[in-house]
Amino acid sequence: MTLRTHIPLEKATNTSQSAAGLCLAVALSLSACGGGNDGSPRDINRSSSEGEGWVKGEFLPADQFAHRCADPRTGSNYPDRAGSILDENNWLRSWVNDTYLWYDEVLDRDPGLYTETESYFRLLRTTERTESGRSKDDFRFTMPTHEYQAMAQSGVSVGYGIQWAIHSPTPPRDIQVVYVEPGSPADEAGVKRGQKLTAVNGLDVVHNNNTAALAIINAGLYPAQAGDNYELKFDGNLNADLTAEAITSSPVPIVKTFETESGTVGYLLFNDHTAVSEQALVDAITSLEGEVMDLILDLRYNGGGYLAIASQLSYMIADTRLTDGKVFEKLSFNDKHPDVNPVTDQPIRPMNFYSETVGLSAPAGEPLPSLQLSRVYVISGSNTCSASEAIINGLRGVDVDVILIGATTCGKPYGFYAQDNCGTTYAMTQFRGENEKGFGDYSEGFAPGSGAPGAVSLPGCSVRDDLRRQLGDPEEWRLAAALQYRESETCPTLSGGSGASMKGTVAPVEDGYIPRSPALQNRIMTGD
Repeated sequence: MTLRTHIPLEKATNTSQSAAGLCLAVALSLSACGGGNDGSPRDINRSSSEGEGWVKGEFLPADQFAHRCADPRTGSNYPDRAGSILDENNWLRSWVNDTYLWYDEVLDRDPGLYTETESYFRLLRTTERTESGRSKDDFRFTMPTHEYQAMAQSGVSVGYGIQWAIHSPTPPRDIQVVYVEPGSPADEAGVKRGQKLTAVNGLDVVHNNNTAALAIINAGLYPAQAGDNYELKFDGNLNADLTAEAITSSPVPIVKTFETESGTVGYLLFNDHTAVSEQALVDAITSLEGEVMDLILDLRYNGGGYLAIASQLSYMIADTRLTDGKVFEKLSFNDKHPDVNPVTDQPIRPMNFYSETVGLSAPAGEPLPSLQLSRVYVISGSNTCSASEAIINGLRGVDVDVILIGATTCGKPYGFYAQDNCGTTYAMTQFRGENEKGFGDYSEGFAPGSGAPGAVSLPGCSVRDDLRRQLGDPEEWRLAAALQYRESETCPTLSGGSGASMKGTVAPVEDGYIPRSPALQNRIMTGD
């Protein structure tokens, strides 16, 4: 089953929760919809593997069930053996109990009563909530392993090259383009940041409540495979005939400088902590090294990825006298594993600021460049998450001043090791991260200025995302605010003489939900 990483568009209804409404709720928690029994108990044929019986509260080692598969992959590259759904469920149950950060808040359920492993996995989680009422665990997901590897390693996914922001999934729907990949089908068709989607294959997107029409619209928004073709209409009378293809995202698409009265300022748009971003970031920082007095790091759409990338970038930003020998992030696992990493079976060691490449895409062992800065201006949004927040927290831990411009970040001081079993990659919260000073309590996010209740307040300005202007434009509200704050430590209220308030009604109050692969919305450790 392929994970749905988007919010399905929904009918407006005042009735009790329908099947479509249930699917919406499930999609919001990054789980799959459709197929299987969605976790409902069913009797199944039990496996003959050792330890098949279920005794509540008793757990056999996960290794006893690992790679015993109902549908094993073939080939020497895979460790799969013949097994059953029960074996896969038993592995999940033991793996969760051993390594899940909140294992003691999980209701133990008989694995023999569930016919769909991914549905069973959805149930093995805490149901506790944060102080603000958010679900404590919004971060787990499953993906077919080949899709996960393609996305995490290379940033490859099927689509048109459009990054959507969904401000309202119900009528009147508000779906806007926030970013277009250079050279993608959307880019070549003339689709621009800020345009609103109005129709798919001639079907009205804003007000449509027809079930069959919504299925077509959803399929057009999120094409399932390369070659899928849809006509998308945008405001401004743009009709784009788009054919989906495998899109390789550019993790560092914009690097530029601005000349100001007080010196040169660098700007770097960083979208994805994928493996390929290692070399891209080295190249970007090298081009700025020795040229800039300050850096504006744009993380507004960066949901995370490899933690090693966050460590390297933080080192490349900071004065090396501040980072030398210092901790970027300490990992804390559940109370069963105070000293030994339960995934690697190695002593728990903090991740220092990496001063060399680690070989994700650049040759390993090469010295990293450095801007030698004592402060950084970070452009943030509600979709700035996980490894991106680790940059903020890690730099603050060594007394680099972080000025935040934009909106409160997502609040995810947690991470995981992706685990393949039988062709499915599972991810759940396994550790919490803390900086050099031992701080990691930002589950409600980092906020510019006074910010949101419960969030960690940082110096800076709360500013809307300006979808009327392109990223990197010095008049784009968030970038303009960063440049102004650098000069005067004041926050602007109006943009370029238009009379439109940066905190007014031109753009929605929130950034909107930006559907992305969960492989790009996390803090991922490798098994090294």
